[in-house]
Amino acid sequence: MVPDAIPALKSQQSGKDVLVEQPAYDLIELFFFAYRDFVSDPDRILDEYGFGRAHHRVLHFVSRQPGLTIAELLDILRITKQSLNRVLKELIEKDFIESRMGTSDRRQRLLFATGKGHDLALKLAKLQTRRIMRALSDMDPEAKETVSRYLLRLIDPDDSAHVKQLVFGLEKT
Repeated sequence: MVPDAIPALKSQQSGKDVLVEQPAYDLIELFFFAYRDFVSDPDRILDEYGFGRAHHRVLHFVSRQPGLTIAELLDILRITKQSLNRVLKELIEKDFIESRMGTSDRRQRLLFATGKGHDLALKLAKLQTRRIMRALSDMDPEAKETVSRYLLRLIDPDDSAHVKQLVFGLEKT
């Protein structure tokens, strides 16, 4: 049951940050459990392929953005090149992702999901979409927009414009 009383938020006069007087343990824990269950559906399927969450993230972004460069993928995932190389090698060897030479710069590697890779990425996205839509189903029609705004506010302000551009295709402002 969600408590009626939410710990008071204290707003500064300058309108800058909103400070919480006590740690928001309830929201921290709800966020943890929601994420745990959100990734559990894909985890079961990924396990059948011998893949993990890193494979899922790579497959997701490559499938959503055909022709993504390795540098762009590293920037999105914020992982080391060594970590990405291991995961990418497996996905390429198992024919889920294809690496092509760049057209303007032959040293550049462009990444594409194969048909098999796209199908798996779509299957995983549909599982997560079902969970999201079930959560939104008994809420107000504006709930999706509110949740989107909330999640964007969790992202570091320095990266917000980049994320908006990746997710929504909006121009950076």
